[in-house]
Amino acid sequence: MTTNGHGQRLSVTEKVGYGIGDAAANFIFQTMVMFQLAFYTDTFGITAAAAGTLLVVVRFWDAIFDPIMGVIADRTNTRWGKFRPWVLWTAVPFGIMGFLTFMTPDFSPGGKLVYAYVTYIVLMMVYSANNLPYAALSGVMTGDMAERTSLSSYRFFFAMVAQLAIHGLALPMVLYFGQGNNAKGYQATMGIFSALAVVFFLITFATTRERIQPPPGQKAPIRQHFADLLTNKPWIVMFFVTLVLFVTLSMRGSVVLYYFTYYVGRQDLFSWFNVLGTSATIIGVVCSRSLAVRYGKRNVFMGGLAGTAVFTAAFLFFPPGAVTAMFASEVLRQFVYGLTIPLLWAMMADVADFSEWKNHRRATGIVFSAIVFALKAGLGFGGAMTGYVLSLYGYVPNVAQSAQALDGIRYTMSVFPALTFAICAGCLVFYEIDKRREDQMAAELAARRATYV
Repeated sequence: MTTNGHGQRLSVTEKVGYGIGDAAANFIFQTMVMFQLAFYTDTFGITAAAAGTLLVVVRFWDAIFDPIMGVIADRTNTRWGKFRPWVLWTAVPFGIMGFLTFMTPDFSPGGKLVYAYVTYIVLMMVYSANNLPYAALSGVMTGDMAERTSLSSYRFFFAMVAQLAIHGLALPMVLYFGQGNNAKGYQATMGIFSALAVVFFLITFATTRERIQPPPGQKAPIRQHFADLLTNKPWIVMFFVTLVLFVTLSMRGSVVLYYFTYYVGRQDLFSWFNVLGTSATIIGVVCSRSLAVRYGKRNVFMGGLAGTAVFTAAFLFFPPGAVTAMFASEVLRQFVYGLTIPLLWAMMADVADFSEWKNHRRATGIVFSAIVFALKAGLGFGGAMTGYVLSLYGYVPNVAQSAQALDGIRYTMSVFPALTFAICAGCLVFYEIDKRREDQMAAELAARRATYV
């Protein structure tokens, strides 16, 4: 492992190997985003309010565990590096917990709730132990910021392919394997996706390398690294943007199945809607790198989020029969959102560089741990908010919905996420790592690392 990764070109094999690690995580992550709330309410058998509370409670434990995991990752030292070993060590536990979380045991209502809490908490802990080091790995594979953007594009191309598989195949697989028993269908479907995740994680471990180390002799105490975060303005912006963004994605993603089942009355369109939207996202991901190189990550991110807000808000005006307009708006929405996806994680690596550049201290794991916490908190709070909104508007599972309940579903599909997408775009005005600062940091850090012995 070298200390100077500036100018380090990564092979296609390494980029692909890294990228399929996010495909592995998305086999479980995207299933959670799209189906977890509906699974808990309509298959597992707990109320929307109870499911929402579950998603919130788990976030409090994450607030404790994620920073601890960041410290552990930063202080891991093996012949494989700091972060790669965690991808290996957590591969099988991640697959097992993804499978167990979507099982429906024959317990009493209280027993089911306990089972849901235990499996979801453990799954989120394994997710942290896997995804936090995986995300931080992108910050130490190369110091070349253009290569990082390219690496992130590969990552999210494969993530979107996995998402495409989930959106297009998950519900048909549940119905096929379940044959009228959705609990059995979820169990078989998640068994397949979890097994694929394990295999992909092992490939990621085998094909990647770490090249960036902290400055030699770095001995700053843990509290100093956390204090550095609070004076790192780009990190503060990215923390808030990530939190609100994943609240939004979870809120919107959780309600799509309800929207097509109860508002449109065409559950058969759900998979096609997601497949076409995700295909447009993949095109956006592919276009992202060239636009970021030309205009800077921050500006492309802002523009993509603003466009996403507009096309999301359009769903407020579609009557149930306006299927063509819904599909067209979703394709445009997903394309402009796809432009932002690689940039979020590439910018997180830049934030770790900013801390090293400013403070002469590097704590990649701690920087990413706080961001991963924001991601998971957003995921949980977004799902919880959907559950609370549906409950507030009078949603009752598996029956024809009242006009009020349909309004709740429609607003959660449109105006609520549109507002939060717009908030995220506005926050990026305060992110100070523009293209000029990127180039300055890259050059100065390369010169500094060249002096390390």
